[in-house]
Amino acid sequence: MAEWQKISAHAIKARGVFRVALAGGSTPRSLYEHLASPEINKQIDWDHTQIYFGDERCVPPDHADSNYRMVNETLFSNVSVPSDHIHPMFDPAFDAVENAKRYNSLVSAFDAFDLILLGMGEDGHTASLFPGTFILNETREKVAAQYVEKLSAWRISITFPVINAARHVIILVAGENKAKVLAEIASNDGDKLSYPIQRIVPTGNLDWCLDRSAAKLLPETIK
Repeated sequence: MAEWQKISAHAIKARGVFRVALAGGSTPRSLYEHLASPEINKQIDWDHTQIYFGDERCVPPDHADSNYRMVNETLFSNVSVPSDHIHPMFDPAFDAVENAKRYNSLVSAFDAFDLILLGMGEDGHTASLFPGTFILNETREKVAAQYVEKLSAWRISITFPVINAARHVIILVAGENKAKVLAEIASNDGDKLSYPIQRIVPTGNLDWCLDRSAAKLLPETIK
């Protein structure tokens, strides 16, 4: 992704470091594989890149559901990023709440992310900010733990305050099952916040990257 290269180069030039929060799930896999390709990998200053996660399932890092595992397989194991520049969100030695507290302290040590990558579920959730959960109204903590009833599982997630403070947010959306929600978001008058994804209003830049299937129901004027 050219945007990654541009944003990272600008951050390193301006502040000496590029801080990015990665998305999990299946959608960003191809992006991470692209970044790890030999021609792109050599163009990125990994020595000045600090990598974080936007959310995580509370499972060991080698578990099939782990966001860390997916990114490690597609990106970390194929690039020269220093291991101490990678900041996993979940440590099995601690429970979800303690992991969230530890990560909150880590993220609070700097003012803002240079880039946050996010996805979107077919229910309009992003990161682990699911409809009807208390974490949607978190205004004090930058990272919080949340038990998601519909999944019967604990999740850890960055919150809207840290997302909306980012210098750049990119939302990656793929798949026909996302099309209906995207069309509804695009067609409302801006006053109805039906989905968590609509609460993303960063002070920096916001870009949406959609595949054709996800965008199939959008008006031609905004495609």
